[in-house]
Amino acid sequence: MRKLLVILGIPIDDLTMPEALDRLDDFIRIGRATGKSHQVATVNADFVVKALDDPELRGILQEADMATADGMPLVWGARLLGVDLAGRVTGADMVPALAARASEKGYRIYLLGAAPGVAARAAEILQARHPALQIVGVVSPPFGSIFEMDPAIVEGVRAARPDILLVAFGNPKQEKWISMHSRTLSVPVMIGVGGTLDFIAGVTRRAPDWMQRSGLEWLFRLVQEPKRLWRRYVVDMSGFGVFFIRQWWAMRGSRTRSTVLPTSDVLIVEGTGILPLQGRLDRGNQAEFIRQAEETLKVSPYLIVDMARAEFLDSSAFGTLVGLTKRAREAGGELWLAAVPPQVAKVMGLLRLDRFFEIRPDVATALAERRGKAEIKAKAKVEVEAKAETKPGAEIKCIVIAMPRRLDAGTAPAMQEACAAALAPRTRLILDFSQTTFLASAGMAEMIKLKRQAQEIGGEVRVASCTGDVLRSLKLTRLDAALPFFSDVDAAMK
Repeated sequence: MRKLLVILGIPIDDLTMPEALDRLDDFIRIGRATGKSHQVATVNADFVVKALDDPELRGILQEADMATADGMPLVWGARLLGVDLAGRVTGADMVPALAARASEKGYRIYLLGAAPGVAARAAEILQARHPALQIVGVVSPPFGSIFEMDPAIVEGVRAARPDILLVAFGNPKQEKWISMHSRTLSVPVMIGVGGTLDFIAGVTRRAPDWMQRSGLEWLFRLVQEPKRLWRRYVVDMSGFGVFFIRQWWAMRGSRTRSTVLPTSDVLIVEGTGILPLQGRLDRGNQAEFIRQAEETLKVSPYLIVDMARAEFLDSSAFGTLVGLTKRAREAGGELWLAAVPPQVAKVMGLLRLDRFFEIRPDVATALAERRGKAEIKAKAKVEVEAKAETKPGAEIKCIVIAMPRRLDAGTAPAMQEACAAALAPRTRLILDFSQTTFLASAGMAEMIKLKRQAQEIGGEVRVASCTGDVLRSLKLTRLDAALPFFSDVDAAMK
């Protein structure tokens, strides 16, 4: 199981460079056999600070298949939280090492992004270093939003059938693009590499080794590009520092050690595992808890963690719960946290993990939900009502369609299909987001398509009942200016 720790709401994999490369080998083996894509992020302070204000980026990083510590502030932060990271795995180090391994094992690499000529130059240098390396594509698209990019780019990547896709659009665009297209591309490994191709091509110089080891690489880059980077580093350092102090203060838990309940107390009720957790859970004592959880998930992909007697979780314990949740969901199930104590819930909210986990007031409520529906899917709720328009005697049909809890690349096609089937002339389609907690660019792209389809046939699309995170995601992409928004469904139907 992944060793994760949570820093400022983002799960970070605790591994060394050799371990990271071995995991990428596993991703490629699995991807070749099943078509599954794996998203990899190399996380620095800039990622974390942006994720505080960008719900979509935060959700993508929380769901990433591997997220390495690229920046020294993350390494220092982990140490201050009492969890020493095994190593720092930067994109600038990973890509050359991955190219060497790809040359040895016959992996196919595709370079996408960077400024014109940079990716091509980086490809030439990597090819010169490793003559057997297979680089099956090099494309540097013109600057623009992910909604405006030429669809031929996706088709080109798919046709090349790479094992590894390196995307150099910069954060957060590269992470959102990968998340948006991962299911349709089926590339085993997709990595957002930021400025790594610039380093390889020699456009940007890396700091000397001693500055990298001492955490002063940011200063070296700032001296090189002061006009472009000074604002970013000021915001990063101040934002990261303030939020980290809040996390450190909230997680300064007691040093007393306690244990989790023994294996005999794990129950299987109606095909659902119930795993009690008591006392303090941290890196030093969570091995038994992990073993119990993994054994339970082998029996059923549905697991309820009863936290009524939990007292304290450190950053690695939260990482463990993130990892277990991902395993349950990947197996087609779910993990619920039940009866979360106030002091733990407070930290969870600070880390924005309350949006990631399924949290229920007690075990009975979680069991009832498991009985009712194991998986939430997009479904249409149709309400037809005649409404007067500006012209006397005119009538319009209103159709309300409930959006799924997560509107992302996995659920967007079903949503699009349901909405397209409901569209008709003189029809007002109302997208009800009252139950949606996460909205990704893939979902927003489908909303843009729906608007165009509706306009072509004389219909209309309206958006209603957005939660805070959903509304924030729409505003960041300026989609709130492209579609009419309403506080609730009743207002949208008028």
